[in-house]
Amino acid sequence: MGRPCTRDWQENTSFIRRVFFILGPSGVGKSHFYRNQKPNERHWIDADRVWRWAKSMPSGAWWKSLEKIEEVEQKCDVITLQARKLGFWLIGSANNWLRPDAIVIPPWKTHVKYIKMRERNYDGGARSDSKSLAQVQCHRRWILSWARKGVPRFDSVEDAVNYLVG
Repeated sequence: MGRPCTRDWQENTSFIRRVFFILGPSGVGKSHFYRNQKPNERHWIDADRVWRWAKSMPSGAWWKSLEKIEEVEQKCDVITLQARKLGFWLIGSANNWLRPDAIVIPPWKTHVKYIKMRERNYDGGARSDSKSLAQVQCHRRWILSWARKGVPRFDSVEDAVNYLVG
């Protein structure tokens, strides 16, 4: 990772030795949580920003084919691993082989409600059409495979954060 960018993130986040990666599908409130951190308590970084900066996650709709999804998510895992070595706390949705510290999977009705609310002020990610929701359900199933491997599951980003840092 380049020095100017990592220096900026280190100066603008609370740098703590423990490192975390919270994984959740599109629409669970990751970006909302990131944007609403108090300025003096900015511990968490939106992993999408790190992945895009590192060119592991392209702009645009890269999630159209399983082959492309796997390629992007493997690259993102490498960047996540390196960012964790730098001490960053990340919240993101891309994951292939790197074990997260917590996963966020809200009840389905709540998740759909969040996706619909976000469409009013759309910032990217899942939409509430049937094709997009089917893809979200598939991603939820993939993420839930981590719970079967012992990764703690939470209904909200806030609950996951409180568990990890509490």
